[in-house]
Amino acid sequence: MELLNTYITHLTKAAPALLQGALLTIEITAVSVLMGTVIGLVVSLCRLSPSRLLSRLAGIYVDVIRGTPLLVQVFIIYFGIPALLSDILSRPVRIAPVAAAIIACSINSGAYVAEIFRAGIQSIEKGQMEAARSLGMTRGQAMRYVILPQAFRRVVPPLGNEFIALMKDTSILSAIGVEELVRKGQLYVAATFQSFPIYTGIALVYLVLTLTISRWVAYTERRLGVKNDQG
Repeated sequence: MELLNTYITHLTKAAPALLQGALLTIEITAVSVLMGTVIGLVVSLCRLSPSRLLSRLAGIYVDVIRGTPLLVQVFIIYFGIPALLSDILSRPVRIAPVAAAIIACSINSGAYVAEIFRAGIQSIEKGQMEAARSLGMTRGQAMRYVILPQAFRRVVPPLGNEFIALMKDTSILSAIGVEELVRKGQLYVAATFQSFPIYTGIALVYLVLTLTISRWVAYTERRLGVKNDQG
């Protein structure tokens, strides 16, 4: 009982810092997924473009980003690129940890979102595009007003999954000093050596966040009638 009380005491003391870290985790994830969605939409359209050059370049981007670990990408953005620019410019170049985290996560998310959008667009019957073109629409207009609105409804579930996956992956950002949830916990453990209660608390916070987002995604699916639309 005394040990349990000790654990609870440390969790209570660490709670403000953990909640602050959780807030930063959510902010980085939200901004990264938003930017990744924009990147992914553009890349998916390039992959489906009649232009062979655009399609190949988009394919290379997706293959490279999906084929390399996020941690390595974070290191390249935070350590590699500033070092390269420092050598080129002959002066020190630095990038803020949070900025590097958002850039790396956005680029990483963009590759996965691109595949999500590509699958969503290709799931729409080809007759939709043909019907829109027969009405006098250009390919771009048909894609914007006919195909994309339908595809978006179908990609809501995988986009929600991408948000959850990226949120958990932000735990690696502690490696560059971003004081997100895991980093806040590490700092407290370093000061108190209470690793079990703190890391257990971190796991519980992640669990609460992922379950909450999962419920929100399910609610959004129902509101959009995703299942009915796919059926």
